[in-house]
Amino acid sequence: MDDGVEQKRSVAALFDDHAEAYLDSRVHRAGDDLEQLVEWADTADRALDIATGAGHTAGALAESGVGQVIGTDAAPEMVRTATRAFPDVTGVVCDAERLPFVANSFDSVTCRIAAHHFPNPTKFVEEVARVLEPRGTLAFEDNVAPDDDALDDFLNRVERIRDPTHVRSHRVSDWLRWASEAGFTVETSRVITKTLDYDEWVANVDLSAEHRRRLAAAFADRPPGATETFEITESDGEIESFANLKLLLRATR
Repeated sequence: MDDGVEQKRSVAALFDDHAEAYLDSRVHRAGDDLEQLVEWADTADRALDIATGAGHTAGALAESGVGQVIGTDAAPEMVRTATRAFPDVTGVVCDAERLPFVANSFDSVTCRIAAHHFPNPTKFVEEVARVLEPRGTLAFEDNVAPDDDALDDFLNRVERIRDPTHVRSHRVSDWLRWASEAGFTVETSRVITKTLDYDEWVANVDLSAEHRRRLAAAFADRPPGATETFEITESDGEIESFANLKLLLRATR
């Protein structure tokens, strides 16, 4: 079975090159969504933050009083950045779909704004179920696509132009089904919007002039309903901001 090895290597290489940018990113370092995930997980004794990136979620868990926090990422430079920025976090370089931990190792697992990079999201969910102890909590967030096919296609197209390591923003129904199939009970889920500054969003991955042109063309050619769904704002024909749809999900094993 294809386990997306080349895709994962590309993701790790890209994020190695942009670790500092993600540490400083306003979208990643703060927000009500981050506070919600931490609130769901902060009673844990042993927490695992998967695809920790620059470590914001893992760091917030440690600061909330969780005794042991491990942050994992496939990108070594991200792990180094996370543990340098948040010294109470232990870093591990590993694949989110092949976690190097024994069963029932943690009473809480978090994963924030990362799973759209995973080639096999069902394997990720299964691995979370494996490493969580009974009645453990999964606190999860990721970008999601609308149910409308044209809007789904538009969202994933612009994401891939900006970042070729983007696999897919899935639909809410996909995540709910995968969680159920892995043995989770979904306690709560909701979709929120988070407004992104377009220039900052582009700058985080250092796009070439050609990719910037293609991205602008894709936004200009957006389907009916995209402006309203993604809250797209413009000034003098230039995109100023838009809103990502994000699923917040709390589930117990």
